[in-house]
Amino acid sequence: MTNQELANTFDRIADLLEIKGEVIYKTLAYRRAAESLRSLAENTADLDTQNRLEEIPGVGEAISEKIHELLTTGKLEFLVRLEQEVPPGLIELLQIPGVGPKKATLFWKEIGVTSLAELEAAAHAGKLQEIPGLGEKSQTRIIEGLEAVKRRSTRRLLGNVRPVALRWLEWLRAQPGVIQAEAAGSLRRWKTTIGDLDLVAASDHPTEIMAALVAHPNVQRILGQGQNKSSVELNDGLNLQLWIQPPQRFGTLLQFVTGSKDHSVHLRELAQKKGLSLSEQAITDSNGNARLYATEEEVYQALGLPWIHPELREDRGEIQAAQEGNLPVLITLADIHADLHTHTTWSDGTESIETMARAAIARGLKVLAITDHSAGLGIASGLTVERLHKQRAEIKAVQARLGNRIRLLQGSEVEIHADGTLDFPDEVLAELDIVIAALHTSLRQPRAQITERLLKVIRHPHVDIIGHPSGRLLPDREGADLDWEAVFAAAKQAGIVLEIDAHPARLDLDEVYARRAVSLGIPLSIDTDAHAVDNLDLMEYGVSVARRAWVGPQSVINTWPVDRLLKWLNRDKV
Repeated sequence: MTNQELANTFDRIADLLEIKGEVIYKTLAYRRAAESLRSLAENTADLDTQNRLEEIPGVGEAISEKIHELLTTGKLEFLVRLEQEVPPGLIELLQIPGVGPKKATLFWKEIGVTSLAELEAAAHAGKLQEIPGLGEKSQTRIIEGLEAVKRRSTRRLLGNVRPVALRWLEWLRAQPGVIQAEAAGSLRRWKTTIGDLDLVAASDHPTEIMAALVAHPNVQRILGQGQNKSSVELNDGLNLQLWIQPPQRFGTLLQFVTGSKDHSVHLRELAQKKGLSLSEQAITDSNGNARLYATEEEVYQALGLPWIHPELREDRGEIQAAQEGNLPVLITLADIHADLHTHTTWSDGTESIETMARAAIARGLKVLAITDHSAGLGIASGLTVERLHKQRAEIKAVQARLGNRIRLLQGSEVEIHADGTLDFPDEVLAELDIVIAALHTSLRQPRAQITERLLKVIRHPHVDIIGHPSGRLLPDREGADLDWEAVFAAAKQAGIVLEIDAHPARLDLDEVYARRAVSLGIPLSIDTDAHAVDNLDLMEYGVSVARRAWVGPQSVINTWPVDRLLKWLNRDKV
């Protein structure tokens, strides 16, 4: 089983235990283990073989035994027994706004509902209002919730939610009485996918602002309305939560709503050791005195810590690093001077070479690599050797017109065939300024086969970068089942670069593997994979992945001075 499959299994156990009514610490233990497994760079099976499972955060003896059982047998007797006690279909009911474990259990025990379909049928038949403690209004809310589930997936892509958030922030900042407003939650941490959209504001007039929110034409349904917090469902099914505190309390509010659950728990434990209590409103001492903080920096300082970048707030060692004064210097968008993976009308792009080059100049880039697809990826109208030579002439002509305003490179995103061979012969690859090899097809090959396929390419003397290494497409296509430790070892030995593809549907490498790669001394590139001018603006998404991976500018070749970058690209061509 993969790390992701193991994590999903423990999340399933936690859901079933909650429905069963187990004590909260048991469910939290399984959720903590699931999060750790999902964030683990190393293969859990390797750790099991080395008897190192208990080194995983949140994994003790009991859970390590369950991981071992899953890895060795493919099933877990504990889960089998649990699913005999609690119908697994009840987990689906937890997607509905306002339906928690207790209500799901009520539907099951009182009217035999064990799935979304059964609940929908029961609701439309009027059976829910017959349950003690429920009524017609509750039944109506359940029906509305069922419709909301149909309209929305569980999580949205970061690239889809962020533009929505920016529009809402523009609206919020324009409201009378709003002094400051920011995005918070998983969006501010730049997670790959977003559940709910959290916004926070500083204002002494929360009532008026909340009234304006619930009356907004883009609000489909009011889920909850209070003076300091309101929750609404937008027309597209996305849930938006707005939190408001006075300006003098804004620092604790922003900090409280930004961090992951584990980060927040760790901070509260730290506060308790100092005799303090941390909430969204204030830090309260043992005498009940509230200390108000207008900025996050003041909040962290009150806890004896330097400010921690939002992208790091996942409880993956950032608090300890802050205590030791070892927080990383993170890469920024301003550090990026080159985009080494772009496409034009020569393959499946929509703009000419010159248009892309001028757009890159306008964005302050010093180097732009034109890396149209090779012919092997048929759907991309890739280049044959003959067309590749013709393109080179156009690149030279554009370079002559633009002078030293930017350095243009000719490269190619070369298809890795199912047998590990590349589209172009070695002599053609040697002529290119940059070669990006990428997996697009046969991604479901067995682990050993697809890993060896990639290793063969990593060892190729003319390959510079492995583009979007797993080949995933979010949210529906998982990446290849690679032996990542073997990939990293080969990349380290070959001196090859692994790419973070900045497109929000890829963000590949992800933060877990990017952090592992850099820890092993493997350089990264962050590229847009742009197919149009506006795609060049996606670079910030790739940078966000690197920041979540604790990556500094020194580990990313796009940040290097032009001369150093060109020297590295010519390392095997001189």
